[in-house]
Amino acid sequence: MIVRTLKGAVVAACCALVILPFLAVLSTSLADQAQVTATGGYVLWPERPSLDAYRAILAGGVVTRALLVSVGVTVVGTLLSLTCITLLAYSLSRPGSLLHRPILLTVLFTLLFAPGMIPMYLTVKQLGLLDSYWSLILPGLAGGFQIIIMRAFFQEIPGELVDAARIDGAGELRILLRVVLPLSKAVIAVVGLFSAVAYWNAFFNAMLYLNDTEKWPLQLVLRTYVVDNSALSVDAADLSGSFLPPPQSMQMAILVLSLVPIAIVYPFLQKHFAKGILIGAVKG
Repeated sequence: MIVRTLKGAVVAACCALVILPFLAVLSTSLADQAQVTATGGYVLWPERPSLDAYRAILAGGVVTRALLVSVGVTVVGTLLSLTCITLLAYSLSRPGSLLHRPILLTVLFTLLFAPGMIPMYLTVKQLGLLDSYWSLILPGLAGGFQIIIMRAFFQEIPGELVDAARIDGAGELRILLRVVLPLSKAVIAVVGLFSAVAYWNAFFNAMLYLNDTEKWPLQLVLRTYVVDNSALSVDAADLSGSFLPPPQSMQMAILVLSLVPIAIVYPFLQKHFAKGILIGAVKG
């Protein structure tokens, strides 16, 4: 009984350590100037919750535009990434596919040696992608880790199903669409989540390739206003009061906006997460 109580206390303490930072971020974004000043910058529970910080950051247009850019890049990038990864992983899961071994070795090579910053920049520049949204999408289109995970999953699909479809006259594309993909929802959800999180959280590519601040994604705006502590352009006339919310509240409000989309999507994919990772990891 004592051991079980201690385990429960340890688990509760670990949960509190994880939850408290998120609670502080959300509470500070809802707090007013008086409470932020009284607590020294961060609030654990707002006494007079207010949405003025969210109205302020959305009134200026910078955060709203950056949010739309991040959503667009994430959606388009994830769909293209899933398409490329699925096609390549399926071809690599077929032993007799064209250039099977050289392509597989190339994918494995990318896991060991990542491209450097300068070669990537020069490649993007030579392709004419500087200051383009495609510079945020194409460099991370097909990750070697995701390809290996999906390939291992495809290899676990019974060969009898593929052979039966081939006997019925189905081609490789039809087999992929009608047989393989319906059985691969778990790994598609996992790879899609990996790609979506990577695109949503990426800011370094935007720093390198985008000179136009109007094309900045939300994460780069978040870094500028939170890490660099730059002033945020807002319109005080759009607010209910005569004073702007405290800078800490507006910074935390931007941080909340950057966390909410992934936090909403993740619970729907969680049930597929463990299955998608483990299948293909054990043989026999």
